Amino acid sequence: MQSIAPGPDNARGFRDALGQFATGVTVVTTDSEIGPLGITANSFAAVSLDPPLVLWSPAKFSRRYDAFASAKHFAIHVMGEEQQDLSARFASDGTAFEGLDWQLNDQKVPLINGCLARFECKTTAVHPGGDHCIIVAEVTQASWRSGAPLVFSQGQFGNFETQP
Repeated sequence: MQSIAPGPDNARGFRDALGQFATGVTVVTTDSEIGPLGITANSFAAVSLDPPLVLWSPAKFSRRYDAFASAKHFAIHVMGEEQQDLSARFASDGTAFEGLDWQLNDQKVPLINGCLARFECKTTAVHPGGDHCIIVAEVTQASWRSGAPLVFSQGQFGNFETQP
């Protein structure tokens, strides 16, 4: 087992250690000055059932950071294992809605159809978090379907297989 003290000189090692934790893959969407905007994120977590709260953490170095850090409303879309291409699109292009099945909700947030789960959210707090911020939001609507999730671990997409 490798061991490091995280710091500026060994950021890659710290990132590699974090990569051992498998996460789900989400695409977060919001309305912005340039129109519908999306970003792929794996920093999504449930916070509370009552009230229904979730969080996610956009990176401050992202060109899309300001739009998401100041958004009053957004949606978090949990990707199914068959949606790797969709996840990759929004990782590189925040305006990659062309050809997708989507519509705007009452708050003008783009909602992508066909995802594994979707959480429509209202921002309740934004906290500093190093080179990211932590956005806490109340879920106002939750939708889901059956299916297997898209998983990200060790820098790669994968899938989840249940045990018999």
